Amino acid sequence: MKDKLTFGVFGGGSWGTAIVKMLTENLEQVNWYMRSDSAIRHIKKEWHNPNYLSSVEFDVDQLVMSFDINEVVEASDVLIFAIPSAFLDRELQNLTVSLKDKIIFSAIKGIVPETGRIVGEHFNEKYDIPFENIGVITGPCHAEEVALERLSYLTIACADADKAKMLAAHLKSDYIRTKISDDIIGTEYAAMLKNIYAIAAGIAHGLGYGDNFQSVLMSNAIREMKRFIDRVYKMKRNINASAYLGDLLVTGYSVFSRNRMFGNMIGKGYTVKSAMMEMNMVAEGYYATQSAHDLMEKLQKKSKTPIINAVYQVLYKNKNPKKVFEKLTEKLD
Repeated sequence: MKDKLTFGVFGGGSWGTAIVKMLTENLEQVNWYMRSDSAIRHIKKEWHNPNYLSSVEFDVDQLVMSFDINEVVEASDVLIFAIPSAFLDRELQNLTVSLKDKIIFSAIKGIVPETGRIVGEHFNEKYDIPFENIGVITGPCHAEEVALERLSYLTIACADADKAKMLAAHLKSDYIRTKISDDIIGTEYAAMLKNIYAIAAGIAHGLGYGDNFQSVLMSNAIREMKRFIDRVYKMKRNINASAYLGDLLVTGYSVFSRNRMFGNMIGKGYTVKSAMMEMNMVAEGYYATQSAHDLMEKLQKKSKTPIINAVYQVLYKNKNPKKVFEKLTEKLD
């Protein structure tokens, strides 16, 4: 690695905005790619993102902003992607410059629909980026609480510990604490799966299930997550660590959770399409549900994931949520 690295953040949503805020605590300059030229002009003039975390005020002299993805890739050594997984492949198709020799970190909590892969695997297989140059930023950490500078914790995972330590040092502050991990596959799958379980928690809440059931659902969810991740990539890991259990809990219970909100609307009778339109945000767990279900079916392990199966039946098979969750309650303990 070079002694002095340049950083680029890709994505103008809430998590991208939060990451830029964290980096500007420690860096003189951050490169920032956003699709919206009007949002860039607004930030330069008014010092805040007009659409997400608008309470965060930036020193615009620290920001080099562009709506050209190639400009930001070319100007940056470390690329941090916070583009919703549903749109990542489409954005990357605009690349004309090489990703070779770049260090890539994913702050995306989902599956790339076009390939059915987690983001790290997508970059490795489609762009031939070695895993030692790929990392993951995971929680438990909501962007909204970063904006409020409430104490939050991040786990930075990378096969190369030095790269994980490097990014952890650039993200930490008085209100952000960081730790590193070498479980890049497991932490990224956990970040994807917890969104599915948050949808399940939301559906249950929308159907009228109470706190007692929610606690049983989350208890079963962490065990289901462990079975899933061990089947995909077995290694020694503590599933009760913050990057797994902590991230699951905050996404399953928090009022800031888009996936829980989405599930709650489904439980109350919204269709998938109407819920998505009303939220006007991407619920990553919707796409993750299809990929997780298909992977377990391919591995002939579908019987080991009753919660994922239930969410899949509701979202993709248009089954009645009340009946599906009545059957699910019989499979939990």
